[in-house]
Amino acid sequence: MRTELISAPGALAHPNEDYASVGIPASGEGGSLVVLDGVTPPATDAGCLHSVPWFTARLGGALHELSVSRRESSLTEVLRQAIQRTADAHRDTCDLSHPRTPQATVVLARWSADDVEYLVLSDSALLVESAAGTVTALLDDRLSRIPRAALATHATTDATVRNKEGGFFTAAADPSVAARAVTGTLPRAGVRALTALTDGATRWAEKFREGDWTDLATLVRKEGAQALIDRVRALELADTERVFLGRSKTHDDATVVYVEL
Repeated sequence: MRTELISAPGALAHPNEDYASVGIPASGEGGSLVVLDGVTPPATDAGCLHSVPWFTARLGGALHELSVSRRESSLTEVLRQAIQRTADAHRDTCDLSHPRTPQATVVLARWSADDVEYLVLSDSALLVESAAGTVTALLDDRLSRIPRAALATHATTDATVRNKEGGFFTAAADPSVAARAVTGTLPRAGVRALTALTDGATRWAEKFREGDWTDLATLVRKEGAQALIDRVRALELADTERVFLGRSKTHDDATVVYVEL
């Protein structure tokens, strides 16, 4: 088995809000991967004493442990328990009802000798390469389907579409959101590799249009995860007219986890 994990901050002066891990049980049978992209709040009070990295470290750590130790639980149940555990760690000191309480996107995958299970919540991505080389993108595309007007300001987003019916969902403080995730199970024999990415890394395909999902997965497999991030950073620096970046931040935290089964 080959694994790679790369996570690069968008700015050296700002802490990386992503989280990533690969878990392999001591038995050596199966494993799991976790990728989170913490949601950066606006520069206003979000009702919480804790930072986004604090939140992603705890949610990610819980997902890492539960996905390996509780193999009898579905990934939906693993996410539900991880959100509950993380919320319990700060509900006595923080306003968890605030729409900008710390939160994150989630990619979670777990494999055994027979199956590969997956869960995707919000706009991070999981690419599955088949034994024949076909690449399938497993996505939660609800955010991309929301009209731009609903995302025009933080206040509008929070009031109308963030963690609301008809909008999009992230892992914050409500365990029931786990049921909103995109989930499924694939035969292990049909899966050659998994590539999990935050949107700081998927920019190569989604924002800069350098290739499709198959091209991206092939780049990571052949040249490595660092090569993808290096290319993203070069494209960001070259877009001085912001033709592709638009209103987006120049650099975003970028995380790639690659597992060759």
